[in-house]
Amino acid sequence: MQFSNNFEVSLPPDQAWPILMDIESIVPCMPGAELVEIVDDKTFKGKVAVKLGPVALSFLCNAVFEEVDNTAHTARIKASGADAKGRGNANTTIRFGLQPSAKGSKVIIDTDLTLSGAVAQYGRGVGMIQTVANQIISQFSKNLEAQISQSRQAGELNGAAGAAQAAAATPPAGGTGGMPPGLAPATGPRTPRPPAKPAKPISGFSLIMSSLWNMIRGWFGGSSR
Repeated sequence: MQFSNNFEVSLPPDQAWPILMDIESIVPCMPGAELVEIVDDKTFKGKVAVKLGPVALSFLCNAVFEEVDNTAHTARIKASGADAKGRGNANTTIRFGLQPSAKGSKVIIDTDLTLSGAVAQYGRGVGMIQTVANQIISQFSKNLEAQISQSRQAGELNGAAGAAQAAAATPPAGGTGGMPPGLAPATGPRTPRPPAKPAKPISGFSLIMSSLWNMIRGWFGGSSR
């Protein structure tokens, strides 16, 4: 099955692209995803968990970047995974790229997904897989934007702190120089930021309710009454 998703981020493509290509930073933004191992600069292993009501699916995945164009800001990833309890497999090819937008960048994702075994049954129904993808991408984009905002604020604060330290260390014109002993700004390594926590898996109940709502909207032509 094939489907597409898109979202926007508040950075231009040249700045957004390195973030999207930083696997260690973006995997925790994906609901239910966990990075297990970085094999090399193109290959990594991970876990993806999705809850469908009482059924919890957990896929152990291998993924590889088959194509990366840093100039055009496009890439293709091929991934395969097996449910930890042997209930089936998933194989997918994901193409994504960036386009300039009014907000900054538009991220376009095209997915070609194949499910086999018992897990294929869970994807049946009115737009269930598309609903899963929509909710995961929606939450991912919110988490990613929050990460960008935090990085931007940290950069601004670090820049302001550096400017303040430089100003304090520079003698005023005509002065005898420097800050009094004991008031010099502290130097040395900063406490490293704790690793980001993986986003929680998307709840199956919310997926079902979203699917029902989409179906009802379809009955009434998408209007709310």
